[in-house]
Amino acid sequence: MKTPLTLKQNIVSWTAQLMAAVIMSQTLFFKFSGAEESVYIFETIGMEPWGRYATGVAEFIASVLLLIPKLSWIGAGLGVGLMSGAILMHLTLLGISVQDDHGYLFILALTTLLSCILVLYIRRAQVYSLNRLV
Repeated sequence: MKTPLTLKQNIVSWTAQLMAAVIMSQTLFFKFSGAEESVYIFETIGMEPWGRYATGVAEFIASVLLLIPKLSWIGAGLGVGLMSGAILMHLTLLGISVQDDHGYLFILALTTLLSCILVLYIRRAQVYSLNRLV
């Protein structure tokens, strides 16, 4: 039997869900419009243009799923994967600061990663209930 979230858990989860969804969705314009910084990033890691578009689509899907209560844990899991990749690229190929942004994109990726991890932790009962179905 699933235990409902407490009010505090619900507030923290929704705050983290909204934060992650807003951060990921705000970058979509730059990815899909071919903004100079996005093109530079994906050229540097050897994934331009297909990687930029694929990442944008995946971030869009994750953002939408984060806003659907029963599916938010899936969006958070997708967000963890995407942001782990972004952080790894920053640490290996791009550097913390990209085109003199003073680490802004890195901090956004880190914030999104931590928000998604928090959502997964709070909504872990939903993840466990899937395991019982399979």
